[in-house]
Amino acid sequence: MWDILQRETIYLWYYLDIQVRRIFWYWLLGMVIGSAISVFAKGGIHRLCAKLGQNLSGPLGWISASALGIASPLCMYGTIPICASFSQKGIKDDFLAAFMMSSILLNPQLILYSMALGGTALAVRILSCFFCGVVAGLAVHYAFRDKPFFNFKGFEEGKSRDTAANPAMRFLFNLGRNLRATGPWFLLGVVLSALFQRYVPADFVDTLFGPQKRYGLLLAATIGVPLYVCGGGTIPLLRDWLAEGMSLGAAASFMLTGPATKITNLGVLKIVMGMKAFTIYLAFVILFSLLTGLLVNILLG
Repeated sequence: MWDILQRETIYLWYYLDIQVRRIFWYWLLGMVIGSAISVFAKGGIHRLCAKLGQNLSGPLGWISASALGIASPLCMYGTIPICASFSQKGIKDDFLAAFMMSSILLNPQLILYSMALGGTALAVRILSCFFCGVVAGLAVHYAFRDKPFFNFKGFEEGKSRDTAANPAMRFLFNLGRNLRATGPWFLLGVVLSALFQRYVPADFVDTLFGPQKRYGLLLAATIGVPLYVCGGGTIPLLRDWLAEGMSLGAAASFMLTGPATKITNLGVLKIVMGMKAFTIYLAFVILFSLLTGLLVNILLG
């Protein structure tokens, strides 16, 4: 019994070491760049977003809003107060929908994490999140043309916590918060990935998520709901799944539904949308993720 335990410990340590070597520097770079953007560029990004929202409408507005949503380093609980302040300035709901949708799905930190998945998967993630934001703006524009989609009452913008006089100290404080917030989830993802490599048969992922499996996209979109907690924590798993046979389309579906239906986001989204719009939002996310996964498999499968 002791010999078996020692052997399994050695194997798991080996897989843990491999995962950390593969992923750690992407995660750390994401933290550093994300904190730099948050401290030194966030205000400029949001001022530009407010200016464009007041001057652009239609497709140009949705495209601009989606791109700026991806560039914004804020999480959902920072994005909604920003959108509330934009709404008070008269920016329309379709522009806000595009900005919020893409901001939920992607940010500069997560882009850098996702480099660990390879260039093709990274491009798929960026493009699918961008177009999801654009289509969200289009959908709100035509489906809610004469009625409000959001209710931001009670979501006033809070004060920034990056208040140290020295810019370097502001950056270090922000970086420390990001490391504390994402570090445990990153470690959990590495541990789960090591366990997966050791104990899950090599053909398991291909059996469930391979390009030839019709239900693979739906399954990937479905497991994204309970499994996705933090972007950094899912990257090690996705890297292994792709290596073991997961189709790129299934990965795209997972990368869309995961952050869009993250449990910590759904409660606040229900408040700002109301039940009817919230239900439409969920249906939109699932449908868009499935269609995206299907298209990716057709083009790149």
